[in-house]
Amino acid sequence: MNTNPSPSNTPALHKITYEQIRRTSQFLMPVRLNNNNITQDEYNVYPVRSLGGGKIFNGYHSLAQYIIRKKRVIIDGYAGVLWDIIKTSLNEYFIADGLTVNWIETTAYLKPAQVVETLIEPFLGAPDAVWGTKCTLSLHDLYELDKLTEQLPNEAADLNIVMGPGAALSGWDAPVIYIDLPKNELQFRMRAGVITNLGANGANEPFYMYKRFYFVDWVLLNNYKKQILDKIAVIADGQWANDINWMYKADLTDGLNQLSQSVIRVRPWFEPGAWGGHWIREHIKNINKDVVNYAWSFELIVPENGLVFESDGYLLEVSFDFLMFNNQQEVLGVHAQKFGDEFPIRFDFLDTYDGGNLSIQCHPSLKYIQDNFGETITQDETYYILDCKDEAEVYLGFQDNIQPEKFRSVLETSQRENKEVEITNYVQAHAAKKHDLFLIPNGTVHSAGANNLVLEISATPYIFTFKMYDWLRLDLDGNPRPINIDHAFNNLNFDRKGEKVQAELISKQEVIQQGEDWQLVHVPTHQEHFYDVHRMEFDKEITVEIHNQCHVMMLVEGSAIAIKTANGTEQTFAYAETFVVPAAAQSYTLTNLGKSRAKVIKAFLK
Repeated sequence: MNTNPSPSNTPALHKITYEQIRRTSQFLMPVRLNNNNITQDEYNVYPVRSLGGGKIFNGYHSLAQYIIRKKRVIIDGYAGVLWDIIKTSLNEYFIADGLTVNWIETTAYLKPAQVVETLIEPFLGAPDAVWGTKCTLSLHDLYELDKLTEQLPNEAADLNIVMGPGAALSGWDAPVIYIDLPKNELQFRMRAGVITNLGANGANEPFYMYKRFYFVDWVLLNNYKKQILDKIAVIADGQWANDINWMYKADLTDGLNQLSQSVIRVRPWFEPGAWGGHWIREHIKNINKDVVNYAWSFELIVPENGLVFESDGYLLEVSFDFLMFNNQQEVLGVHAQKFGDEFPIRFDFLDTYDGGNLSIQCHPSLKYIQDNFGETITQDETYYILDCKDEAEVYLGFQDNIQPEKFRSVLETSQRENKEVEITNYVQAHAAKKHDLFLIPNGTVHSAGANNLVLEISATPYIFTFKMYDWLRLDLDGNPRPINIDHAFNNLNFDRKGEKVQAELISKQEVIQQGEDWQLVHVPTHQEHFYDVHRMEFDKEITVEIHNQCHVMMLVEGSAIAIKTANGTEQTFAYAETFVVPAAAQSYTLTNLGKSRAKVIKAFLK
């Protein structure tokens, strides 16, 4: 019997197609990246951190051999993992070796579905509500814990395995194999109806399942992951139905430590939407072009993005929170005490190029989001115009003569009677130009108009958008999009109107430092934003001291740049790629690899 982990193909006795388990037009990340075929000035959809050779192992055969050596293991992991396929895939090798296995599955020890629903009901809001509030339970509250902990290893069996979310709650003295799953793949499986929420009897409408995932399952599982972090021996990536990649936790920790001292880039992912445009589809390589549009790119929305590691071409993705649990001090530096393991800044694209207007919307105040939704920080945003057509606009702030009661009445009539609103009678429209920054502190009425590619620089919360008017359109499935007039009017700031909008909500940019072939432009944010923005413009290179702070950056003009941190790490980034320099990197030098002046946006905490 070969007891050394080695790459091997998994038998095809239970092969399923990805169309069966994924409802999406997006490509699945490959198990192995043989040739990324990306030049230095092309946007890379599979950014990786290489670990060197022999660190990531492929296939159920190699994982089975690890389990056989250990004889007793805990296979824990995230919601959305296809546990039945994992069990079947491993079992084929155990049976082939003539081994008996005592399988204990945690799903058998979940409390009855109705009991679980009663427990979590206070956190889900009304059935038709878009939002709930962050769950304050613990994962063990969903289980009949006394019965689970009574399940002891069977000494008569060759192998003993307790498997499923919460498996480490069993209390076994055994190595933990943790199977992670990217949030985008979880949602694609959710939309296909092949997975359930924790403790649910079956799949539900995606709208409801996402709400339950966001406010309950993800909260419980993220907290639990943090609790068992030191017990994990092996990390596996569960995003492929018929294959698996895995690595030892010690090697993951080494990789996270390397990232926390150098440069970080998450794996982006892309989504169509009702107002989506065509800039992303036309400018980004290696994504599916056969889609109606792209509305969003999750550039750095870390509750849903992952980090990809590579060894011998094999890829393994883990959720961003592994980095924050392990290295929050190195990542956030002087701000780690305030934000803990919550990464506070978000970058994403809103693509309305040849598309439509976003809804007329606003976001909650800090107190409102804390009291009603359980978040700690609120959704304070800015719109940085990365690209646009000549006629592009941004809707921002109220007209000077705004009458709140009349505005509300018009919106309610529109919703009730499906009646168009002449929105500029109430909301200002501003011409948009490349490199403008529009400031959207919470409570500000706003929308990105058509023909923009917006880089949204924001605090991390990202789902708390109160729509007031959505141009009478339907979503991509032909359903009405939710309108949230009550929430909006509980938060709208009607003092942001008239001349105040130009004076206070459109950033007044100024050069604050300069040299022979470079300049530093301050692109100031609103006083309520806890982050600020600079733009570094240079012909050749520029060196920056970090001062124990984290910088989030993007090349917003030019073809490519190289970055070298104080520890000697060097990477290149193309136009429109987001990257993070953690506080522990100390300093970095940016080198322009293009022929024209490079411009790099830098967002940082005040």
